[in-house]
Amino acid sequence: MTLVAPMDEAGVSAEIARAHIAREPLAIEGRGTKRAMLRPVQAARTLSTRNLTGITLYKPSELVISARAGTPIPEIEAALAENGQQIIAEPPDLSAFFGAGEAATLGGITATNLSGPRRITWGAMRDHVLGIRAVKGDGEVFRSGGRVLKNVTGLDLCKLLTGSHGTLGVLTEITFKVLPRAEATATLAIRVPDIAAGVRALSAALGSPYGVSGAALLTDGAGLGMSGMVALARIEDFAKSVEYRIGRLRADLARHGDATVLEETPAWRAISDLTALDAAPGDAVWRISLPPSAAPACCAALAPTSKKLLLDWGGGLIWFAAPPDEATHRIVMQAAAGGSFMLFRGPDSWRGSVPVISEESKPMAGIAARVKAAMDPAGILNPGRMRAGH
Repeated sequence: MTLVAPMDEAGVSAEIARAHIAREPLAIEGRGTKRAMLRPVQAARTLSTRNLTGITLYKPSELVISARAGTPIPEIEAALAENGQQIIAEPPDLSAFFGAGEAATLGGITATNLSGPRRITWGAMRDHVLGIRAVKGDGEVFRSGGRVLKNVTGLDLCKLLTGSHGTLGVLTEITFKVLPRAEATATLAIRVPDIAAGVRALSAALGSPYGVSGAALLTDGAGLGMSGMVALARIEDFAKSVEYRIGRLRADLARHGDATVLEETPAWRAISDLTALDAAPGDAVWRISLPPSAAPACCAALAPTSKKLLLDWGGGLIWFAAPPDEATHRIVMQAAAGGSFMLFRGPDSWRGSVPVISEESKPMAGIAARVKAAMDPAGILNPGRMRAGH
């Protein structure tokens, strides 16, 4: 596959315009770190935004930053850290999970709408994007949103492209909100007997008045020096506030099991980056989104196939790893009824032959088709990435 990496937005526009005229499919990516997600794209050429780098605007006092799409996430995080700030959605670093040798880019994280544990209370990446510059499937450059917290500049194409996996347009620049980094963090680790008890503990933590910013369930707490299943609830804020609130949370959740306060723990990074899932290199990995109350039944349906489970977002997000086969995939799709699933990782040949995301209703599919036709008339941007024939 030929790799084309323009040096600027004009170059991206020119490449897409040529492909549009020739009706030539293009695989769209940043640095290719998430190439193994969803379905493989059948295209002779790959258009990469890896050379569109650099922070173009940063106003710490206004909590706003803009950067070109190919800017590595660690570069942005380092600039924010110098001013005691952070990316709100806590984007994961999946380079090890996908076996990639490079860091993810801002464009890739935005296009996939990937968010970490903090998403449960502070929202997804989509919720913090203020403005974008992008290129449509015919080569037209457009922008949406702005560089301020309050803007009403027409249709909100920011949210449309965030999470579209490069199928509606190629992001060239993103502006998003940031927040001050917490002075202190503490985690309450509660030993629980099973997933149902763990979800109850997490629901109680999230329903408390103490501002929990992470709620996850590890099926094996060995990495924390704890045996068995462990529910984790995180609080981030000023040191004095965290000390008080974690103490109150521990007292309130005492009925759910023995609890330990962890001042510093690598668990949240491991949960965000999926190393806590302990998936083998050859395992397929599914992401299932359900109401937390449905998590125990879903996990019970999956457990006979594999014990590799990780729950985040209070039990509303389930990660599941198992050897790739159609029987397991059918079990996952059935277990995800009432919610949604995504085949997050798997062998190329297999990912191209099975559904990788939940089926849309007919009305939603019709809307999606009209949006695709407007944004990418010739259907050249990441064709088949999310669904066969699209």
